Amino acid sequence: MNAKPIAFYRNLIQQFKRAHLLVIGDLMLDEFIWGDVSRISPEAPVPVVWEKRHSYMPGGASNVANNIAALGGQVSLCGVVGKDEASRRLKTLLKRRRIGLTHVITDPARPTTLKTRVVAHHQQLVRIDRENQDPLSHRLLRRLLSGVRGALKGVDAILLEDYGKGVVTPHLIQEVINWAKKRSLIVAVDPKEEHFEHYRGVTVLTPNRKEAYEMIGERNTDRIPLKKVGGDLLRRLKCQAVLITLGEEGMVLFEKNGKITHIPTVAQEVFDVSGAGDTVIGTFTAALAAGSSLIDAAVLSNVAAGIVVGKVGIAVVTPSELLQRIEELRWKR
Repeated sequence: MNAKPIAFYRNLIQQFKRAHLLVIGDLMLDEFIWGDVSRISPEAPVPVVWEKRHSYMPGGASNVANNIAALGGQVSLCGVVGKDEASRRLKTLLKRRRIGLTHVITDPARPTTLKTRVVAHHQQLVRIDRENQDPLSHRLLRRLLSGVRGALKGVDAILLEDYGKGVVTPHLIQEVINWAKKRSLIVAVDPKEEHFEHYRGVTVLTPNRKEAYEMIGERNTDRIPLKKVGGDLLRRLKCQAVLITLGEEGMVLFEKNGKITHIPTVAQEVFDVSGAGDTVIGTFTAALAAGSSLIDAAVLSNVAAGIVVGKVGIAVVTPSELLQRIEELRWKR
């Protein structure tokens, strides 16, 4: 934690409600089957899970929007869902959180991405994915781009959530960046390696360590110092900042002015890292849209990630949780 007073962060978080953000990307529904294990199956060496309950949470780009809404930000989604039960469940969840769905397109030929996790005794045993990773048709892409353009009015920041499920294409990336530049909007990207060169000109990139190395063509994370990787990404993409998340080691912020800041993790316990990256980019971009500096936004997103990994399943952080954790950290200094 840096030495900013608690009142500074309280004021910053209060400004979230004035921030308008647009999240574009792969919309998903996360399904959780919660149960207990007491024996191994006689049919195969696998645990038998006694199911106790089911739950659903927004996933993918939907989870990023959910994180922003939980923090008080105003947020809308652009993406594609199928005409199925998963889509109905997802839309119901998002409407309850007052997330804008005007520009979410329904494609009857494409299933809503559904990720089913089986959890027993706080441990994820298996994940089952149902999805179509094919790129959108030209017709759907045109509809999506029309929706994006219509959604830009009044927006402070755009988040591109590229999970490689076919929605975020090179053409979409380039169009969004061009429109954002004309309006001086913040563009934050949760990246995929295959689209690396197309992110040129975004405001900030938030890869994890593995993604950062892969984007410069390096698979061995021990061969090249992280400092060089961050510098290469900044130079090649001509962005304002690169925030590389390092799991239990925290994160490192690389800024265009040459400043490099390592922010140690503040996680107390780690139960589930699912969705932690969504919390990071959502909190970080919401803070920037609310007027924060890069370093203060990074510190806030690091605290938020530390809270969310202490929860089981896909989770979000509330303003009160964020402020309470910041206060606890300041007492420990």
